[in-house]
Amino acid sequence: MSTVLTAAQNRFLRGQAHDLKAMLQVGGKGVTDALVAEIDGALEHHELIKIKVAAADRDERDQLIARIAERAGAALVQRIGHVAVLYRPSKDKRQIVLPRA
Repeated sequence: MSTVLTAAQNRFLRGQAHDLKAMLQVGGKGVTDALVAEIDGALEHHELIKIKVAAADRDERDQLIARIAERAGAALVQRIGHVAVLYRPSKDKRQIVLPRA
């Protein structure tokens, strides 16, 4: 289940993520079940997170980020260099109110 965002919502979330620090780092082992579980927990608690992907090749980075977003059911808000911003609304307690489409 992937979250689809409008351009205005994407812009809003990029602004919200500007001051965030990267919470998690994807290392040499790639996308593991433990990493997906950590990302899932962080998204449930914070809704908007930054992750750092340590892959030298740009295509490999893009594939890792896409795989993480897909497995976590999150929307990729932005990717700059090694850092990606992911968003998924919390099931229990929504904190971020998105602008309407």
